Amino acid sequence: MRLLFLIPFVWFGSLVYAQESALPNLNSYTKTRDFTISNTLNEAYFTVQSPNEELSGIFKTVKTNGVWSEPVLTSFSGEFKDIEPYVSPDGLRLYFASNRPINKTEKEIKDFDIWVVSRKSTTGLWSEPKNLGAPINTEYNKFYPAISTSKNLYFTSDRPSTIGKDDIFLSEWNNGTYKDVIALSTAINTEGYEFNSYIAPDESFMVFSGYNRKDGLGSGDLYISFKDTDGTWSESKNMGATVNSKAMDYCPFVDWNTKTLYFTSRRSTIVYKEKLDTQQFLKEISSYSNGLSRIYKVEISTLLKNLKD
Repeated sequence: MRLLFLIPFVWFGSLVYAQESALPNLNSYTKTRDFTISNTLNEAYFTVQSPNEELSGIFKTVKTNGVWSEPVLTSFSGEFKDIEPYVSPDGLRLYFASNRPINKTEKEIKDFDIWVVSRKSTTGLWSEPKNLGAPINTEYNKFYPAISTSKNLYFTSDRPSTIGKDDIFLSEWNNGTYKDVIALSTAINTEGYEFNSYIAPDESFMVFSGYNRKDGLGSGDLYISFKDTDGTWSESKNMGATVNSKAMDYCPFVDWNTKTLYFTSRRSTIVYKEKLDTQQFLKEISSYSNGLSRIYKVEISTLLKNLKD
């Protein structure tokens, strides 16, 4: 008897949404997170980690003739802790967080900074990583960079200017440089933890994680906020059981073409009902939704409309 299974559908009103592994070939990894996909939908990046996160690298997979390739470490990852890749809307830059030293001659790891690699075309090779520098990078941790079409950069930080423990910040791109960093309003940030924001290319909405909120379904849920015509962010809303679980749900990325939400979750569908034999036991604990960090996807076009109305 199969007691553990990946829930194939989740109800939201009169609609049904598939909720499944982001890619078929992610099943072989113990711990994955931070999925991002190119605008052409043929190139995806994600983080692979050892169980205790001693190793953390960014992997790449390419889709050719409808088939995704076996993922491999990117050319710029594999030596330090690299996490949270984010492909720019034009596909020419990839931002990520890393604790690598600023200078190659140094070996001592540091706090997490935001780095970027670039290329001249969507089929070209990535450059060497470049540290974004001030005012974005400081002596405090910076995580989960999210870039808009205008190159405005949203990210998470524990810097002293936070409203709460961790907050989401914005640095606007203007005349070829990033401007002073500002914390987003209390429509998004609270006295608790807000982190891992996805920003729509046109900055019309943001999806982010909020930890242990009163309206939460679990330890961490995905929330959404829409930007008004005057530039004001609406009060954030919980995205509900279509997306969230009682476990930690985080690291969102939305494919703008298909309105598919990719996200990381530590959900588990393990249900104990009766005695298992050895084969059943091992099958259950190695199943996809076993409480480890995994990447899922769910189509959200109607959900976006319902949450905005």
